[in-house]
Amino acid sequence: MIFRLVFCVLFFAFLQTNIHAQEGGGPPKKDQSIKSKRKLRKADRKKWKEDRAAERAEKKKIKAHHKRIQTKEVRKRMKRSKVKAQRNHDHQRAPFFERMFTKKGKHKSTKQPKERKSKSQNWFYHLLL
Repeated sequence: MIFRLVFCVLFFAFLQTNIHAQEGGGPPKKDQSIKSKRKLRKADRKKWKEDRAAERAEKKKIKAHHKRIQTKEVRKRMKRSKVKAQRNHDHQRAPFFERMFTKKGKHKSTKQPKERKSKSQNWFYHLLL
């Protein structure tokens, strides 16, 4: 009994044929030349750049309209708060993944050199004199 079962399983295992799911299916392949592919990519890139420029112009227009409708006092307050926010943000470290995946070497520095003030501009220097 067991012999028959083992024989049947082995017989059907060796008997079956390999069937590939995606053999010969799908749309027919088009043979495009390299030049035509390059032209299509170039046209797509140009369209993408135009779309991006239009989107940026639209955002800039919206931002300018928002700023224009504010009163003079509100514009001043907006400017002060922007400067204050920028000042508070400058001293913070870069995000973890940004620090993790930036190249570090002797000649490739990600930090920008700080502007050095002349001695006449430094108010602390005048206090010491």
